[in-house]
Amino acid sequence: MPLNPCELKIDLYCKGMRIDPSCTLEADARFLSRTRAGLGSGLELVIPSDLKDLWTNVPIEEDFAADSPYALVKDGAEYVVRDDRDGTRYASRIPPEPGWYLEQTSKGTPMHKVGVLQGTYLGIYVSNSCSFWYHSPSLGCKFCTTGLNVGVNEVAEKDPDEVVEVARAAKAESGVTFVHLNSGYAGKDKGLDTMAPFVKALKEKVGVLTGVQVTPSPNLWKYDWLQDCGTDHFSFCYEFHNPKYFADYLPGKEKLLGQRTFFNALEYSVKKMGKGRVSGEIIAGVEPVEDTLRAIDYITEVGAFPTVCVFRPTIGAEMERFPSPSYEDMRVVMEHMWHACRKNGIPIGVAPNIEVSLVITPDDARLLPKRDMQWRLYEVKLAALRKAAGLHFRRQLRPHTVPGDPTRHPEGVPPLVSPMTEEATKLAREMGVARS
Repeated sequence: MPLNPCELKIDLYCKGMRIDPSCTLEADARFLSRTRAGLGSGLELVIPSDLKDLWTNVPIEEDFAADSPYALVKDGAEYVVRDDRDGTRYASRIPPEPGWYLEQTSKGTPMHKVGVLQGTYLGIYVSNSCSFWYHSPSLGCKFCTTGLNVGVNEVAEKDPDEVVEVARAAKAESGVTFVHLNSGYAGKDKGLDTMAPFVKALKEKVGVLTGVQVTPSPNLWKYDWLQDCGTDHFSFCYEFHNPKYFADYLPGKEKLLGQRTFFNALEYSVKKMGKGRVSGEIIAGVEPVEDTLRAIDYITEVGAFPTVCVFRPTIGAEMERFPSPSYEDMRVVMEHMWHACRKNGIPIGVAPNIEVSLVITPDDARLLPKRDMQWRLYEVKLAALRKAAGLHFRRQLRPHTVPGDPTRHPEGVPPLVSPMTEEATKLAREMGVARS
C-alpha cells in the first residue's frame, strides 16, 4: 500500500535515497551543504499533499542510502521518487538554488557561507565552532559534525551587517519569514550575549521572525533580555530524555551544563512567551522509543513545541556507523507527537511560510492520525488561530524598533530558576532527572 506524504518523508529519513542517472541535480537543485551539525547535508525535496507541501532533506551520501529502496528519477521535466520494492511512484519537486546563494556581501563573503535555506527558513550559525570540540578528550556531541564544517563550508565568525544583507536577500527572493540563529557551546554563559546584536539587527533592519538556539543559560533573566531584543522563539536541544543516553552521547552538555539546566530554561521561557513559542528539540532513533515518547509528553505538557529529529548517521560524526532507525518506530513517534500537541493545545503551523526540511514537524504529522472528529476540531481551532494571528505577523514582518539594548544587560537580576509544573516534575522524577 502506498505511503502518504508524511509517511514517505519519515521513510526517506530512515532509508535515504539513491539518485538515478536520469537526474540533473547540478542544474535543478540546491547544492548539498554540510553546515553546522550536519543534519541538513542531504538533498532538499518537496513532497505535495492535500494539506500542504512537505519539505524534506533526504540523505543521499551516507552509506546506508546506497541500499535504499527509493530512487529519485527524472521523468521529462518532473522528478518522482520511485520505490523499487513495488514500483510505486511518488510526486515530488526539487526546489531550485536561489540566485542570492551566488552573490557576495558588501565585504566580499559568498552569501551561502553566511546562511543557507533549510526548507523555507534561513539558518545561520552565528559564532565559531562549538567549544566542546576543543576539549581533550573532545566533549562534542557524538552525532554532530559542527567542528568539521564551521570555518570550512561556512565562515566561522558571522558579521551582523553581513547577516542583515543575506537575510534581506533571502526575504526578497525566497520569501523568508523566519531566521534561525544558532551556535555551539561558547563557555562562560556567553551564548545569549552573542545572539543579542544579531536578533536586534534582523528585527530593526529586515523585519523577520527570529529564533535563537544556544546552550541554556542558568541566568534566566537573560531570556527576558533576548525577548526585549526581538527574539520570537527559543529552542533547547537536549536531544535525549533518558539521563544515561544524555550523559553517554552528549558528554559536554552532561559535564558542563547538565540536563536540568535545559529543563529550567525551557520551562521559564514557556511561562514568559506562552504556548508554542518555545521548542524542546530531541533526537528519535537512538534512545528507546518509550523514552522519546516520554520526552514528547514532557515538552508538550509544559507548553513547548516538540522538534523531533530522526537520527541521521552523518559522515564524519562519531556515530557515523550507528544504524539508522526503523520506519515503524519513527511513525509511532511522529503520530504520538501530533496527539500530544492536540491534547495540550499547542498551536502548530500558525506562523506564515515556515516549512522545515530537517525534521517532521507536528504540522507535517497532521497527515498521520485518523481524520476523526478530534482531528477536525483541532484543524478548526488551528485555522482560527492562523486567521487571528495574521495581523500580528504582518506587523512583525516589517522592520520595527525593539526596546532591548544588546550591548548592556538590563539592571536587576530575577531569580535564576523556575518551578516545574506538578506533572512535569512527576515525569522528570520517573526518569531520574527531577530537581531535589
